[in-house]
Amino acid sequence: MKQTKFGKLWDLLHSSFWFVPTLMVVLAIALSFLTIQLDQRLKTDLTGQFGWVYSVGPNGSRAILSTIAGSMVTVATTAFSITIVALQLASSQFGPRLLRNFMQDTGNQIVLGTFISTFVYSLLVLRTINGVDEKEFVPHLAVTWGLVLALASIGVLIYFIHHSASSIQVDQVITVVGRELDDATDRLFPHKIGRGVSKDLPLDIPANFERDVYPIKATNSGYIQAVNDDQLMQIATENNLLLRVQNCPGNFIVQGNELVLVFGRERVNKTLTKNINDAFILGLQRTKQQDLEFSINQLVEIAVRALSPGINDPFTAIRCIDQLSASLCHLAQREIPSPYRYDNNDKLRVIAEP
Repeated sequence: MKQTKFGKLWDLLHSSFWFVPTLMVVLAIALSFLTIQLDQRLKTDLTGQFGWVYSVGPNGSRAILSTIAGSMVTVATTAFSITIVALQLASSQFGPRLLRNFMQDTGNQIVLGTFISTFVYSLLVLRTINGVDEKEFVPHLAVTWGLVLALASIGVLIYFIHHSASSIQVDQVITVVGRELDDATDRLFPHKIGRGVSKDLPLDIPANFERDVYPIKATNSGYIQAVNDDQLMQIATENNLLLRVQNCPGNFIVQGNELVLVFGRERVNKTLTKNINDAFILGLQRTKQQDLEFSINQLVEIAVRALSPGINDPFTAIRCIDQLSASLCHLAQREIPSPYRYDNNDKLRVIAEP
């Protein structure tokens, strides 16, 4: 259960623009305090010992850090504007479901984080500069690190311009989606709950299964993003039940829909119902965590939009078909697991379509 919930949490964090920049800002704050403390503890003249340490008086240091901070705000605003334009273009040309792919782009997140963290670092160092003769203090080491971050930001800006231009190219988008489809295939197939069926294990489904099952209904509405297979197997084994999963990841569930059919209705209670519902991770949208069709639908959507009268780009549709062919051939080489899952005592516990 922890792995399934961790997968959903990681997907949420990975597809957000705030997570990586926030981490980088925290590191910038820590770096500013560290360098300032080093400057305060090292009473000697660092510029004489280390030639690379920037040596300027209070006014010059203030001017440098103020320039860096002001320029970083401007560049960050420009980068954010370019990102928004790229998202709008992706939504209109490739489909709104591909927005998550652009938001999950670690490169864009690092670019925004670099600009913002450099701005925060410069402000924190700027406040410690004191130009009074008796208490004059210039953190030369901290100012030097500010210059290093500024130079790094210039390099990141050059990378961002190149990355933004290449990431919205249709071939690149299709390749990324196809790679995600192949990764999902490797991750999900074969996917087992307990142990798969073998030749010497009978399909001991009770004859009165359809008549005596008890439906466990969903307590919430949303898309099934993941199913905790191990938890379902544990529930069935500990309570001596036979479960049949009625819905798979990618399906939309309305509150009150059947999630699982339980054979052994006399052992069903509120705790069991809650535990089974907890094994299904619901969300507002489909994700690629356990939903193989999600990436397939993304490629299909790009192809359909390319053939629309407004775009009329058959070559993009052909490119999508080529990528789908390669990914489906990759899937065809995988062994699809049996829907019948047994526990360690060779007793049928869960029926779940892969």
